[in-house]
Amino acid sequence: MTHYQKLLRVPTNGKSFHNITAKIEAIVAESGIETGLCSLFLRHTSASLVIQENADPDVLVDLANFMAKIVPEGNHYIHDAEGPDDMPGHIRTVLTHTSEQIPINRGHLVLGTWQGIYVWEHRQHNNIRELVVHISG
Repeated sequence: MTHYQKLLRVPTNGKSFHNITAKIEAIVAESGIETGLCSLFLRHTSASLVIQENADPDVLVDLANFMAKIVPEGNHYIHDAEGPDDMPGHIRTVLTHTSEQIPINRGHLVLGTWQGIYVWEHRQHNNIRELVVHISG
């Protein structure tokens, strides 16, 4: 079995979704692995990974609006050392994922037609998020 690993730095600009599908596909191609598994791990506690709709941007807007309703910002939390968006960011990450696994077939990710891979930034300010991409096959 072959293993290939790369660290991907994803710049974010406040609360938003960042489509990283093409970057992950490029790393899969770079690995040379034809059949296997792509494991993604985001090294943060206030951002997450999601596999979601990549055709209609309204889906992402609705997801962000829903998350803001169920995990509001404000003076509701004890932990606020890094600002009023910090603890809500942690809760939003708990409700989503920091890792994903995607099969690889014929050197490509086996995603559905409408699926894309996103880093979902939960904080208001810009960050550089680190994503470990591990490919085996």
